[in-house]
Amino acid sequence: MSTRTPQRPPQQGAPRRRRRRVFWTGVAFASPWIVGFVAFTIYPFLGSLYYSFTSYDLFSPPHWIGLDNYRAIASDPNFYKALANTFYMAFIAMPIGLVASLAVALLLNLKVRGIAFYRTLYYVPAVIPIVASAILWTWLLNPDYGLVNIVLRALGLPDPAWLLDPRYTKPSLILMGLWGSGAGALIFLAALQGIPQQYHEAASIDGAAWYRRIWHITLPGLSPVMLFQFLMGLIGAMQIFTESFILGGGANSGSMGGPDQSLFFYAIYLYQNAFIYLKMGYASALAWILFVIVVLLTVLVLRTSARWVYYGGE
Repeated sequence: MSTRTPQRPPQQGAPRRRRRRVFWTGVAFASPWIVGFVAFTIYPFLGSLYYSFTSYDLFSPPHWIGLDNYRAIASDPNFYKALANTFYMAFIAMPIGLVASLAVALLLNLKVRGIAFYRTLYYVPAVIPIVASAILWTWLLNPDYGLVNIVLRALGLPDPAWLLDPRYTKPSLILMGLWGSGAGALIFLAALQGIPQQYHEAASIDGAAWYRRIWHITLPGLSPVMLFQFLMGLIGAMQIFTESFILGGGANSGSMGGPDQSLFFYAIYLYQNAFIYLKMGYASALAWILFVIVVLLTVLVLRTSARWVYYGGE
């Protein structure tokens, strides 16, 4: 007579407990990031929304004033001056830099001797810290002994007072941006090398000129990357601060924003209200207006991208 060992019934809760343990183990490992995200992103984000409806100077409790900050901004001439200067950088300077990055990428995509050296040479300025670059350009654009004006005088061209004349302060920033366009050129270069060469060969056999191949093959193939570059450039231009702060003389210059407020950008005005005048509630309202403007511009670009962005298989 054989005896059977009684089998234990399967524990239904074991897989659930195991999954729960794995989940909480993952949460524990991710907790430093979660805590940092809540403390340094979510809390400031929601806190600034609350402060935008208050009068707050850091030294006394915030006082609820409703929409008064936003009403004051609507009638503030400095707000419109800063917004106009910022739009100049977003819709004039930034597209110029985008086109320059694309042109450099097309050159760096050529199969010539020593191309790796040229690619490195063009990219090096992009890794230099922005403060160091700004200080360097204050020397290069010096009207008396700056290298740029020395070259212009040698060529018999006008040598403007770049950072002292309000007509040339924004072109100074454009020059500085073109010097550091290697990062954008590197992204375009990677996208260029992903375009099948057979398309260019077929078009060349059909007799298409080089500019037609660029227009009908290269640019449509690059359009998703162009959309990304345009959005990142637009968001960055709307928040431009460091270059203007350094080239304009910094907080101790007595007149932030350069000559005739030509470098008086939105972020400079926000910084001025927050950390010089200690009007944190007003600065928070400015920050939220900037946030709404950037979101609306981003949505507008994405809505219109269906007309000029082409993806694989389309």
